[in-house]
Amino acid sequence: MDALASALSALVIPGDLISVDMATDIWCKTSSMEDALAMIRAHFGGRNSAHVLSGVMLNDSERIMVFSAACYPEESERRHPFGPLRLEVGERKWDFYPYEIPVGGGARSIEAEAAVACHLILGDIEDLLLRFCAPDTSGRVPTGACTDKEDWLAPVAMCATYNANAAELARDLALSWVSLHDKESVSRVAGTSLEALCARVEAAPRGARVPMKGGSELTRSLSRETVLKALATPPATLLEALEAAAVPDDAWRAAEPQAHEIMELLRRLGEVAEGEGPPAFRAKITSPGHVRFLEEHAPFHVRRLPSSGVVLATHPYRTLWPLWADALFVLGLMV
Repeated sequence: MDALASALSALVIPGDLISVDMATDIWCKTSSMEDALAMIRAHFGGRNSAHVLSGVMLNDSERIMVFSAACYPEESERRHPFGPLRLEVGERKWDFYPYEIPVGGGARSIEAEAAVACHLILGDIEDLLLRFCAPDTSGRVPTGACTDKEDWLAPVAMCATYNANAAELARDLALSWVSLHDKESVSRVAGTSLEALCARVEAAPRGARVPMKGGSELTRSLSRETVLKALATPPATLLEALEAAAVPDDAWRAAEPQAHEIMELLRRLGEVAEGEGPPAFRAKITSPGHVRFLEEHAPFHVRRLPSSGVVLATHPYRTLWPLWADALFVLGLMV
């Protein structure tokens, strides 16, 4: 409840209408955060989960949109594991993802337009993940993640993860192994201690492997031995390897100059009245070519936090596995 209260305080636009729904006869609409939280605390538990709907200002893009947050009790988790805390942004997918952008009259570039699409949302993803998981210095939430899928997948299959303690960054690998090998719901085991997760990995048969997606031919699977070696690697070494692996590839660097031109056009158009400014037309950026470029080349961010936590992030069309695979390969841990 304290984690939900802190997250809502960091997300809800002050004075905005807050809708709380807990059961057929337990709901309210109010602009008072205190009243909304009082209702949740009074009725939460058993089969009563808390669902909150309100508005959020995205700090990076300065867009305003609807969000829904949910908090589920243990009984609900046993019936359908959503995770103790869940956040969804936008009423439709295209509320959050750019569907089209203004471009100039020159030759179009799918690669540059895809790069712009990434620039337009990656900051918002990191911002929302931190406001939800780490709205204050309490450290209540040890780990969280972001995806455009319906469920909480293995961390390396997500597009962003948060860990409150960078010294436990290998948790992402251990959780991924337990989820993929033991067919365990991530939400059920996300709060497990790193020592207990390590014991579960060790309990797997020697030579056991799980299939992976989004890597090169050499990284299409993850072995038990690789996970155990990563868990035994000094956390600082692991973090430095991830930072070194997060260098944009040649294709992305080639697209960046034209992408910056488009971003400059967006900035200029945002400073003038509609219908004024430089000539431009709206180009859709959701074609298979745009999606494929982001799946294969979107860059990775490795962000050290003042709180000693760390965020790993990329575009939602990509996963974090290629980042992990490159870092593990460089460290000589891929077996």
